[in-house]
Amino acid sequence: MNRVAVHGVGMSRFGRQPGRDLLALAYEAIAGAFDEAGSDAVDAVWVGTVFGAPGVAQRVLRSLGITEVPIITVENACASGTTAFIEAHEAIRTGRYGRVLALGVEQMSTAFSGPIVPETTDPEGLSGLALPALYGMSAARYLHDGAVTPEQLAAVSVKNRNHAQGNPRAPFRERLTVEEVLASRMIAEPLTLLQCCPTSDGAAAAILAPATGAAGEVTVRATTMRSGRVWDQTSPNVWGHDIVRDATVDVLDAAAIGSIDDIDVFEVHDAFTIGEIVTTEALGIAAPGEGGAAAATGRTALGGDMPVNPSGGLLSRGHPLGATGLAQVAEVTWQLRGQAGSRQVESARLGLVETMGGGVSVLDGNACAMTILEAS
Repeated sequence: MNRVAVHGVGMSRFGRQPGRDLLALAYEAIAGAFDEAGSDAVDAVWVGTVFGAPGVAQRVLRSLGITEVPIITVENACASGTTAFIEAHEAIRTGRYGRVLALGVEQMSTAFSGPIVPETTDPEGLSGLALPALYGMSAARYLHDGAVTPEQLAAVSVKNRNHAQGNPRAPFRERLTVEEVLASRMIAEPLTLLQCCPTSDGAAAAILAPATGAAGEVTVRATTMRSGRVWDQTSPNVWGHDIVRDATVDVLDAAAIGSIDDIDVFEVHDAFTIGEIVTTEALGIAAPGEGGAAAATGRTALGGDMPVNPSGGLLSRGHPLGATGLAQVAEVTWQLRGQAGSRQVESARLGLVETMGGGVSVLDGNACAMTILEAS
């Protein structure tokens, strides 16, 4: 089996960009990845997208001159881009292909004028239990149990906006205060507008190939993916916690890493402030009931011992669903190369990407995809 390296990454600017089509977004990301990799030759392409039209991957890639190779489109909700990366990794690891492009692309501003509209096979969403409501229920549960305060919830937005000061690809870089976050419009009580990631357009890409052993090369230490289990009244934790916890055990075992404390930098799925808090606890970064305090005290900030979302996260980048996971991969790759500028985590050697995708339904998250990258 081959050891796999990330030979190049690229990312468009994120944000609402209705005047830029998928081709323009994808070109920016792919050109950046090819430039870093030093070649535009690939043997296959995996494309993550959720709301892209049928055949959109082939049309976009044809316009960029990428033809006559297998093109596989994957849809796995918010984890679509990370899923494309994991499948591309597996194709290289097993020797199926020698050089693979993983692409995530999404244009949501032309699909939705506001929040994502539930589709007809989602009865929970159509009845009002959309994801903002579900995350709001999780936050309400934490508040009721004394596991978080309103100020700690808001501190996640403050932290991630501070991180975004150094990320030119993030459209939301204005500094915030806890008071401003709490005073913004209520979306799903207790979550206010500035505690929810915005819909966004964007693309991100990675070129994977066998590792060369070169100094400073970023390699894939391990990947894992899990589907959710039935979530019912017997589950002691809020929605999404258990699948992240179980995937963490899987990926650390696969990477032969004894403790989450050995990871230097994290990019996690912070679609809502409570989401980052629950994820940090499920990962083991913080003990149960201490995820909010970790954000408020600076433990998960740049300069803290477990920095989370130095890119600014989804709260600052927005969330073009198919592109998010590969944007996280790009950020961790830049961090491990020491190329993250003012948001650089000092001496980062191991980085973890976590993306949980799902609908409400009866599953505890439809999918959780994780990757650990390592600087050689």
